[in-house]
Order: sequence, then structure tokens, then C-alpha cells
Amino acid sequence: MKPAVTDRIETKKYDHPTGGWGSLKSLVRKARGEGLLLSGIWSTLLKQNKADGYMCVSCSWAKPAQPRPFEFCENGAKATMWDQTKQRCEPAFFAEHSVAELLDWPDHDLEKQGRLTAPMRYNAATDHYEPVSWDDAFRDIAAELRRLDPKSVVFYTSGRASLEASFMYQLFARIYGSSNLPDSSNMCHESTSVGLPESIGSPVGTVQLEDFAKCDMMFFFGHNTGVTAPRLLHPLQEARQRNVPVFTFNPLPERGLKRFKNPQNPIDMLSPGPGTKMSSDYFQVRSGGDIAAMTGIAKALLALDDAARESGRTRVLDTAFIAEHTHGFAEFEAFLRNTQWSDIVARSGIAQADLEHVAEVYSHANAVIGNYGMGLTQHRHGTENVQMLCNLLMMRGNIGKPGAGISPLRGHSNVQGQRTVGISEKPELVPLDKFAEFYAFEPPREKGLDTVETCEGVIDGSVKGFVGLGGNFVRAVPETGLVEKAWRGLDLHVEIATKLNRSHLIAGQTTYLLPCLSRLEKDHQSSGDQRVSVEDSTACIHGSFGSRPPAWPHLLSEPRIVAELAKATVPGRSSIPWDEWVADYSRIRDEIERCYPQHFRDFNKRFLTPGGFHRDIKASKRVWETPNKKANFKLPSGLETDPDIDVAGGDVLTLITVRSNDQFNTTVYGYNDRLRGISGTRMVLLMNEKDIQRLGLSAGQEVDLEANARDGVERRVRGLRITPFSVPEGNCAGYYPELNPLVPLWHRAKKAHVPAVKSVPVRILP
Repeated sequence: MKPAVTDRIETKKYDHPTGGWGSLKSLVRKARGEGLLLSGIWSTLLKQNKADGYMCVSCSWAKPAQPRPFEFCENGAKATMWDQTKQRCEPAFFAEHSVAELLDWPDHDLEKQGRLTAPMRYNAATDHYEPVSWDDAFRDIAAELRRLDPKSVVFYTSGRASLEASFMYQLFARIYGSSNLPDSSNMCHESTSVGLPESIGSPVGTVQLEDFAKCDMMFFFGHNTGVTAPRLLHPLQEARQRNVPVFTFNPLPERGLKRFKNPQNPIDMLSPGPGTKMSSDYFQVRSGGDIAAMTGIAKALLALDDAARESGRTRVLDTAFIAEHTHGFAEFEAFLRNTQWSDIVARSGIAQADLEHVAEVYSHANAVIGNYGMGLTQHRHGTENVQMLCNLLMMRGNIGKPGAGISPLRGHSNVQGQRTVGISEKPELVPLDKFAEFYAFEPPREKGLDTVETCEGVIDGSVKGFVGLGGNFVRAVPETGLVEKAWRGLDLHVEIATKLNRSHLIAGQTTYLLPCLSRLEKDHQSSGDQRVSVEDSTACIHGSFGSRPPAWPHLLSEPRIVAELAKATVPGRSSIPWDEWVADYSRIRDEIERCYPQHFRDFNKRFLTPGGFHRDIKASKRVWETPNKKANFKLPSGLETDPDIDVAGGDVLTLITVRSNDQFNTTVYGYNDRLRGISGTRMVLLMNEKDIQRLGLSAGQEVDLEANARDGVERRVRGLRITPFSVPEGNCAGYYPELNPLVPLWHRAKKAHVPAVKSVPVRILP
């Protein structure tokens, strides 16, 4: 694929705050580019993340009960504009352009064509997508599904599908006979879903939005808040204005956790200063050095407790909490005492005095929140990263009390909620007995395929069919070269989507593209206009009501498409009244409540409550749903988060993949990464200046990047521009998904199978 560049490439240092006038200017440019500058998009944005409006299709950050007048961020507004563009990708476009030609287009240009308007089928003889009727598409897809072994078919979901569509989708897959229900969380926060249950008995975090107003200290590990959850900057700014210490650990100096000016505050915008300082201390930890950094803080905390005990002062550790609520502290304490400071400093890249300073401040804080993102989860020992942060919080009793807790910052809008209602390849997480009883079918009981296992199955030929409910799967996964090559051998490839992306162009033997309504658009069924629901990253459930006119008159909703596929594929194989559910989505919510009564009591009565309603997360009440009914201190296997990879030799660097502020996941809105001062291209390699000099390179030089993996597979990305940047020595960084081809499938979290894309050994080839 041709590198995505514009005529003018520029890199310069960006010293301005996140938000501010730069954010407003960016939105005006985006509205103009989508033909929306003088449209009703601005009134639509006033309904974003509000109880009488729609939930943002971008990030999953919490929605307040008392929203601001403008309850959206720069990236959320871009997502809305990108979704509601005036551009249309009609059948005439596909008649003009062959698939072979489109495969050479950049990601941005594909999605820039606008909203899909008609169901399309790929014709291998002409190498073009051609229009097809909805009835013919459903009939043909069903015939192919019935021909295939259900265990060879994967049903994938991205994070945007509603709870209603997700619940129906997983039931359809199970009635069909497949447990293969991976989703995008397999690629990002599965380390959370595996690690937290072992530590605290919950697969999700314990923090709610109101806790940010009650905390007196925060940690941030591995999260670019200004890009991936900008609305979190508001409660963070409020905390900093009341002098709450915030300690940030991240390899790159991300602007959102450096400085922020609130675009919704006229005084803030008009003041001449640089904005609020968002981190009291910002530590550029080496890639994979998080366990070492947390070990250092915990070790220093233990030393402070020793001193307090010897002098008869109040203990630093919350000994009452540890005794009553936890298990395994003695072993954890021994690990801390036996770990040497020299090893901690060498692996983390942070001075002992700095880690001791953090521990000193932490020892006086009473309510502490531990926030983290994929900088913790996307490592070989990502699960241990998550559990180590739990350990650190539990030392001072900071889980299960107001203003404190563990806070995984999820990405996609409803990715957490999809898991809640049955999108999972793990049978133990799904109420299969209830499904069997309520809907008169016998669901498969074996474990299904996760995302990485799906890719392996595509490569070895055991996966024969793929149905995608949103997303850009082939572009998002690692090992892109091998996956794309093998993908063409699929018997069936079906995508349910709003806009064209690269995955849609990797055709199997039978390939369909089914366009659907967006969450922002009016969804009218026979009982009237419908609402849907989503779950945010604080485990609150919200209603969402689309009011925009559909992008095309004949688009179908996701629930309707799922129901039609089920009716055509598995007629008579369950008692589910698909048509009745589609006619009135409240009936789907009644069924979700029946299957998941603990979390969805009075679902239809509560889901439109401002601020949503909170799932029953026992750990937030200090009730531990673990086998031993305790919160568990879990020992890391060592300080190295990415063992078994060869970083020997001075020419091997550790690559960190990152996102720009002009993208969301694989969706690229443009080539202006304003917050890093890069414009005109995404084909850059960010490097420490000492590494550039040491390797005999120069700024602006074009190089290739090769994975340092000795398994006989060539993994190379060509045409990257060397760009000096503040990165720890020995590390480098570049954009996702462009650098996905460098990541082997086997380079993944050991327990959770999350691709370890935050620590990839690479070599530079001038």
C-alpha cells in the first residue's frame, strides 16, 4: 500500500496545551472538510453524551448526570462529523474503482468516501463490488453459513455496537453453533479482564465519575488521555485546581497530561498563561518498565512503614484492610524486600529518589485512583502490570472506598458493554444454561477463538468464515502481511459497517458489505423510534437516541441485520421471536435483564437516567468475588514485562505503537498530529536524538523498520522518516496501525493474548 502523505511534511515542537484554540480550530477545519460547516452538526453536538441525546461513538469515558453545555471533546466531535459527513459511497463508486485499485489507497482516503448506501457483493471475475438486494444478500450469506462447519466461523464485534445488537448477535452465533465471539477488547484491555478478576474478583474497574471529585491523589500509567479520553481532562483539571497530586508514568510526553486549557471555559481560554499543569510529576518510564516503577514505589512505601513502626508512629500500610480483606501480602512483602534498587532503576529508567518521592506523597494520601491504559495491558506480562497496580493500591486500602480505586481507561464506546451481554469466547463468562432454558436451544460449551487465535486460524486455514459487526479487523490486528495473504482463502467474509475501510477490500470466496444505520441516526421500527444502550468505562449503562436523518433511506439497523441473518440461517432452531424484538428494542432489554438480573434490574426504567445506572460491581463495595473471597496480592514473575524477546545488541530498539490526535483506533481523520507537532504524514519513526547519533542516522532520513524476530518471516515497513522526539533511549515510536506488520502474532500477553504492541524489538535499515 502506498504511504499516506500530503504535499507538505512538517515536524516542529508543540508547546501549547491540549484543548485551547488549537482544538477549536481543528474542529472548524474538520467540519469544513466534511461539508458540515453550515449544517446542523453543531446542534447535533449539543446532544452528544446527554440523557436525551446520543452516546458518543468514539471513546467510552463516563457521561455525567449533570452535563456541560458542550459535553464532547475534540476527538468525539471529529467522530460525529466523520460519521455524519455529507459524502456518500454509492454503488457508482464501486463501479468506477476496482478492488485492486482501492487496495492501494490510504486508509484515510477510503473512509473519506463517506457513508455506504447499499448492500454490495464482491465479484471476483470483475474485481468490483456490485449492488445486491437485501433479501438476496441474507439468503446467500445464510446458505454459505449453513454449508460451513459452525466451529470454523468467527463472529467479531468492534466496540460501537449497542448492547441490544450485541446481545442478539451473540445469541445468533451460539444458535448457529459457534463460540467464536472475539471482540476488540482482545486487542487492548483483555489483560484487564484476565488480571482484575484474579486480584479483586471483577473484570472491570471500581471507580465511578464522582470519585474524581473525592480523591486526593491520582496515578496515571500508560495512557494518552488528551487523545483517547479527552473528557477525562475536565475532572482531572478540577482535581489539579484543588492541588491534588497527579503522578504520570508514560514513555512519551503526551500533552494532555502536561498542560490543558478548557475550550468550554471562556476565562481559561482568554487567559494568557499556558493552561493548567495536569501532572504534578511526569516520569518517562522506559517501555516495559512499569512493573519496575511500581515495585520501586511499593518498596519505598514499605520502608516508610518500617520507619513509622520503629518510631511508634501511625503505620503507613493499611494493616486493617490488608488483614481483613486480602491474601498474599507476606509473599508480596518478601518480593519487595528481595528486589534490589539497582535493578528497579535500571529497568524503569527512573531514579530511586524520584520513586521515593512518589511513595512519600502517596503515604499521606487517603483516597487514591489508579488510572491506566494500554501502556500497561499491551505487553507480554500485561496481566501482571494490571495486578501490580492493584497491589500498590491495596497496600493503602485504596480499593472499595469513596475517591479511590482501580480505573482502567477503555477505548471504544461500548467495548466493555458488549462483554457484559455475552460477547465472549469464554463459556464460563456467559449464562449458557439460561440461554438454553429461555430460548430452547443448546449452546456450544467449548471455548471459542479470541482475536489472535482467529488470525492463527485464518493463516492455517481452520477458520473458513468471518462475520464482522463493525470494525476494521484485518487492519487492526498484528502480523498484517500474513493475515491479509491468508484472508483471501476464506469461504465467507461478511462486514456490517457504516463506511468503507481496508478490511472490506480483502475479499474471500464470497464477500458481502452490508451498510447499517449509525447510532446518531433515527432508528424507526414498527413500534416507533427506537433507543439503544451502551456501557461506559466506569460500568454505567446509558440510553442513546439517534435523531439525525439516516444517511440513506434503505439502510437497516444493526439489530435488524442481525435478526434477518438469524432468520435466514437458523430458522426454527430457537424460540426467539426475532421480528418482535426488532419491532420494539425494549423487549430486547427485557431479555437482557432476564439473563443478567444482577446488573440490569429494571433496565427499561433506569437506562435513560441522567448519568446512567451503575452495574453491581461487588469489588467497589469490598465484596471480593474471587475463589478465596479475598482481594489477592499477586506476585509478578520479575521486573521484566516483556521477557523472551531478543533486545541484545546496540542496534535493536524497542518500538512503541501510538495514535495521533487526528485518529480514533484505525480511523484516520487526517495527517495532522498537532499535539506532537507532526503534519503531512504518518510514516514517521520517533527516536531519541542520542540513538539517532549512535546509529549514524539523521533527522528526516528515510529508513525501513524490520522486526527483530528470528522465525523465518520477513516483517518490514518501508519509508519511515526519522523524527527526533523525547523518547527514552533504546525506545522508538510510530503510528498504529501502519506499524502492525512488524508485530508477530506470538508476541502477545501470555495470559490474555493481547498483542504486545507497546514493546516490539526492531532494527532500523537505512
